[in-house]
Amino acid sequence: MKTEISEIKVKHRDILQKHLNEIKQIQSLIKQTLRAINEIEKSTEVSPTIAYSSKIREFSKLPPKIQVALPTFIPKPIDREKLYSLFGQITPLSTATEGKVLSLNQHKTSVRELLDEPEIVTTIQTGYEYLRNITCLNEDSIWTSGETNDIKCFNIKGSLLQTIWKQSGKFPGDIAVDSDGDLLYISGATGIVNKVKYGQTVELIRLLEWTPIKLCVTSTGDLLVTMFSDDETESKVVRYLDSTEKQTIQFDDEGKPLYSGNGMIKYITENRNHDICVADCGAGALVVVNQDGKLRWRYTGHPSVTKKKTFKPWAITTDSQSLILTTDRENQCVHILDQNGQFLRYIDNCDLRDLSGLCVDNDDNLFVCEYYKGNVKKIKYLK
Repeated sequence: MKTEISEIKVKHRDILQKHLNEIKQIQSLIKQTLRAINEIEKSTEVSPTIAYSSKIREFSKLPPKIQVALPTFIPKPIDREKLYSLFGQITPLSTATEGKVLSLNQHKTSVRELLDEPEIVTTIQTGYEYLRNITCLNEDSIWTSGETNDIKCFNIKGSLLQTIWKQSGKFPGDIAVDSDGDLLYISGATGIVNKVKYGQTVELIRLLEWTPIKLCVTSTGDLLVTMFSDDETESKVVRYLDSTEKQTIQFDDEGKPLYSGNGMIKYITENRNHDICVADCGAGALVVVNQDGKLRWRYTGHPSVTKKKTFKPWAITTDSQSLILTTDRENQCVHILDQNGQFLRYIDNCDLRDLSGLCVDNDDNLFVCEYYKGNVKKIKYLK
């Protein structure tokens, strides 16, 4: 097309140039005639005047006017399918939901099997006389608390990294780490949930007529808190976004309480499928509801010839495989269940004594607290 346009330009230019040359030639003849007339006017001779013949009629016939039309582009119908095939194609938009997006630098999940025999990796001595709670800050460090006003951070080698002193009241009811890595703790005697950010303690939630017991941070950054009423007749789970209450979980579809109505320990955690798992020690059961608060299942222990005492779950946590792990203080072991409540195995070979809190890091290492010894045992239980 570019060549065609160039050829048209050359032809048009030649035609216009020829027309211009004709006009210039007539202009030259007119000038010659004017000069001849001027000479006749100046002459005293009569013969040139008699011989002169007017050329007005001849000059009045100008060259034909040339109309030059610019080229016009006439598009052909476009075959859109052929055009699309020339440009290529775009793949459709694809969306997927990834569990625990906001949790602590989680690794991509791959299927892992249980070890035949769980093994102790290391033991950390915290110095607490009564060790209650633990939460993982990252793969290299943990926060711990006991029945004193201090909350200690250790690395996995057992070195003390930091100590935070609780401002007032009794010892911390529970501790957790949010998606920003900030420490949260319950001051149960005052009904307050606090956050420690940049070394400063700020009040996050203040409860009236209810006492907070345990808490956890969800994959979306919400806060789940178990609590009991001041008269210790009711228990419930409340979901918060920052300080705003979003959801209350207390009754099943028949209006019956989901949790035992007392002031006993009720640890809580969220599984990767967003189920909310509560270890209800007073009821002797794990109570698991979906994210809408609908009851999915209860677990009341596994028949065993070696575990003869009543099942009383204490702490609870989950891992990257959606497995649920809970401490059984009476039988000195850890129960491992799948996300549907099916018992898989015990961890009972690591000389565990007087179990309290537990947590799992991003590499699926289990950390278990021993209440009276004040030790934290790091246990490998997955291949």
